[in-house]
Amino acid sequence: MPKVLIADKMSVTAAEVFKARGVDVDVITGLSKDELIKIIPEYDGMALRSSTRPDAEIIAAAKNLKVIGRAGIGVDNIDIKAATDNGVVVMNTPFGNAVTTAEHAIAMLFAAARQIPAASTRTQGGEWPKKDFKGVELFNKTLGVIGCGNIGSLVIERALGLKMKIIGFDPYLTEERALKLGIEKVELDELAERADAITLHTPLVESTKNIISKERIAKMKKGVIIVNCARGGLVDEEALKDALETGHVRAAALDVFAVEPATTNILFGTKNFIATPHLGASTLEAQENVAVQVAEQMADYLLTGAVTNALNTPSISAEEAPRLKPWVDLADKLGTVIGQLVDEPIKTVEIAYKGGITELNTKPMSAAALAGLLKRAMPEVNMVNAPVFAQERGVELTESYVDRAERAESLIRITVETNARKFATVGTIYRGEPRLVRLFGVPMDAGFSSNMLYVRNQDKPGFIGELGRVLGENQVNIATMSLGRMDDGTPEAVTLVSVDTPVSLEVADKLRAVDQVKRVNVIAL
Repeated sequence: MPKVLIADKMSVTAAEVFKARGVDVDVITGLSKDELIKIIPEYDGMALRSSTRPDAEIIAAAKNLKVIGRAGIGVDNIDIKAATDNGVVVMNTPFGNAVTTAEHAIAMLFAAARQIPAASTRTQGGEWPKKDFKGVELFNKTLGVIGCGNIGSLVIERALGLKMKIIGFDPYLTEERALKLGIEKVELDELAERADAITLHTPLVESTKNIISKERIAKMKKGVIIVNCARGGLVDEEALKDALETGHVRAAALDVFAVEPATTNILFGTKNFIATPHLGASTLEAQENVAVQVAEQMADYLLTGAVTNALNTPSISAEEAPRLKPWVDLADKLGTVIGQLVDEPIKTVEIAYKGGITELNTKPMSAAALAGLLKRAMPEVNMVNAPVFAQERGVELTESYVDRAERAESLIRITVETNARKFATVGTIYRGEPRLVRLFGVPMDAGFSSNMLYVRNQDKPGFIGELGRVLGENQVNIATMSLGRMDDGTPEAVTLVSVDTPVSLEVADKLRAVDQVKRVNVIAL
């Protein structure tokens, strides 16, 4: 019988679900790292929230661990790379607390606009400080929403009910989706300049770290309100403190902090600052939802092999796995390559299936392709939530089937359309391995590797020598190289290079400096 450890406090329903499914369960919370390392070898699964932090050392000690389940969406506390390296599936429950988090953001917005916490404290302290608190109405004010996905769209829906004007920034938000949401799509700096209040609903990745920076705060209106119920690290806390003290920022309300638990913080005690201890998902309904979901998902995996809401492996039923796995892997790789080569917002995605592959269940393949396309900007994306994330951002997905004959060569073609142009890539499975047979109009035959280079260059003699020279001088060893000419008459060619080690930005810049080079992209799979 599989055995699961519930390592953080969560609804008792989780343990009940495990037991009802035939999974042995222990509830032991508040363990130190050493205590957890000592007992974790006994368990096949570990269910947690945000307090327990399974790092590489803990995961290495978990010799029997097969799955980690996060009751909630954020997985910052889990070393996903270590889990993957050790064959441990990491699951989350991405939609169980969306409404709760959106409502908390709205509540924080109201509290900041009227300074309710400070007024309550002073009133209960025996004062009657009515003259000291002049708030602002939210009616007819402009709300800037950074991140217009699942939670962001719920905040927008509620803010529209307050008769606010909404402007939104999201790199994957299309004009069509913005129109449907009833908002105006703007760039980030314009949002900063126009908004009376700003709320954040984006993941913490390299491009969003300190997205509310000292420089961006300087561009904001005097008297702006800032709310962050998303992830710690999105706001430069020192810069926010300075802006609150000068009055440039009227008020700020943070539910998340760069370092948590935030028992001390530079912002604490600052006038017009409101803090809550990461309560975005803390309602009875949300806690119940995520507890039930994580227990059901983990039990299904341990008992049947079914994978749901996995962050580091495709979600496929146990029955379909043997036949689908190589094609799902191919779709994910094709999507990941395009996602790292296309810098513009994607409007449409068409996935065409040809040959005997059309007899299989192609939905997991399409989901894997979408996850690959989106993962650069949204690390939490997976095969289950990728279609939803794409829909929320107005990315239209279509599937088509060409030449259904079983004897026809099986191919997957992914075509993405932006406002500027279309891009297509085609792949197949050859001798059990995924192969790239066409990339952006260039025929080629290439495998995939962890570290790759895409180079577009003038089709003139001497380029290959220059490419090899730059890589060689920088100790980057070439594993394989595939070449192809543009088939549209353009005097250009494409080189796809697999290398043994990651290519640094410095080396990429040296390649861009080569006369014949038009474009260089570093691809990581």
